[in-house]
Amino acid sequence: MEKTFKKIEELAAHVKEYVHNGIAAIKISAAEKLSALLANILAKAILALFFLFFLLFASLALAFALKTYTGGIASAFLLVAGIYLILCILVWSGREKLLRQPILQALLAQLFTKEEKDEEDE
Repeated sequence: MEKTFKKIEELAAHVKEYVHNGIAAIKISAAEKLSALLANILAKAILALFFLFFLLFASLALAFALKTYTGGIASAFLLVAGIYLILCILVWSGREKLLRQPILQALLAQLFTKEEKDEEDE
């Protein structure tokens, strides 16, 4: 009888260790995915910042280039601002298709890697 209890205690210890290892594996997997997601977001934010600087200087250059065609610097800057207003309206009207769906697809692709898809197929 004592031998049976000892085996049950060993089995309980193995089950406890198995559950602990499973939880640790889930934590590691979540940490890997979170770090990859945050790195991706940070890289895109830095890229967006550089693109905004490029856009700012390109806009200034365009406005100064258009001043000879529009007759004044103020009208050239208004023309560039009007172009941005039209672009904003277009982006806002198509935000579901242009922004939300691609972002959702990118997040899902990042979170559900190929390894998980292979595991599900098995």
